[in-house]
Amino acid sequence: MSARLQRQELPALDAAGAAAGPGITPRRPRLEVTRTSPRNVAQRAPVEPRRLRLDPTWLFVLATVALLAWGYRFPTERYITPQTGIGYALGIIGGSSMLLLLVYPLRKRVRALSFIGTTRRWFQAHMVLGIVGPVLVLFHSNFSLGATNSNVALACMLVVSGSGLFGRYFYARIHHGLHGRRASLAELQDYAEKLRWVTTNVEFLPDLVARIEAEERGIVRRSERLPLLARPPVCALGTMLARRRLRRYVVQSLQGAAGGSDDRGRRSSLVETAARYIDDRLSATRRVIEFAAFERLFSLWHALHLPLFLMLLIAGVVHVVAVHVY
Repeated sequence: MSARLQRQELPALDAAGAAAGPGITPRRPRLEVTRTSPRNVAQRAPVEPRRLRLDPTWLFVLATVALLAWGYRFPTERYITPQTGIGYALGIIGGSSMLLLLVYPLRKRVRALSFIGTTRRWFQAHMVLGIVGPVLVLFHSNFSLGATNSNVALACMLVVSGSGLFGRYFYARIHHGLHGRRASLAELQDYAEKLRWVTTNVEFLPDLVARIEAEERGIVRRSERLPLLARPPVCALGTMLARRRLRRYVVQSLQGAAGGSDDRGRRSSLVETAARYIDDRLSATRRVIEFAAFERLFSLWHALHLPLFLMLLIAGVVHVVAVHVY
C-alpha cells in the first residue's frame, strides 16, 4: 500500500478509470507522483471546487414528481373525462406508449429491425416511455378508481412501472453506465487494487491511508458475515459512516494549520483533495462488495418483470374491450 506507482504505470490506471464509465467506477483522484510538502501540494495541484451540475435525468424525475403532485391535488375531474375529449386522448396515448415498450426487447433480439434505430436509443426511449405512459394514464383516470377491469389494469401498470425503476437501478450497478458494456467483478477488483497502490497528493496526512485501509477491512469483514442480498444496504451504511469519520479526521488534523486567508485557502484545497481520495477509495471497495449481490438481484428482477408486463398487456386489452363494448 505504501509502494509508489511509477510514471509509466499511470496510463494503465487512466484506462481502467475510463473503461469503467459512469455508474461503476468512482472519480479518479488527482495523482501526484513526487513527494511534496503541504504548501507545494496546494500550489502545484490546486483542487477546483465541486460545481453543482444539473443532471437531465434528475430534472426529468423532479418534473414528473411535481406534475404528479399537482395532478393529484388539482381537481382534474372538472376538466378531464376518461370517456371523451382530452381524457380519452390521454388514455390512448398513454396506452400506446406502454405498447411501444415492446420495441426495445424486439430491437435487441431481432437484427432485421436495425433500420428503426440503435438499441441504445430504444433503451433510452424504453425508460422514458415507461414513465410518460403511466403518468398520462393517471391523468386519464383522474387519479381515482373506477370499474373492476380498469382498477386491475391500473394496479398492473403501477406495479410494472415501479418494477422498472428498481430494474434501472440494478442495471446501472452492474453495467458501465446505462446501456453500457456489462461489468465484471475482476475488472472492478483490478481497478480498486490499482487505486490502493497509487501515491496521491494526500501525503500531507501520512496516517490517512492507514485509516482508510482499516475502514475498508471493517466494511469487508461485516459484509462477509451477511447473506448475499443483505450486503448492499449494510455496505452502503458502513461506507457512509466511514466516510464521515475519515473526513472528520482530515478536518481535525488540518485544524491547526489555518493562519491567514492564504493558509485557509490552502487548507480548504487540501481538505477537498483528501475528501476526493477518500470517496474514490471507499466507492471502489463498495462496488466490489456489492457487485455479486446486484447481479443476483438483477437476475431475479428480470425473471419477474416480463410476466408482470404480460399481465399489464392482458389487463389493458381487457379494459379497452370492456370500455368500447359495454
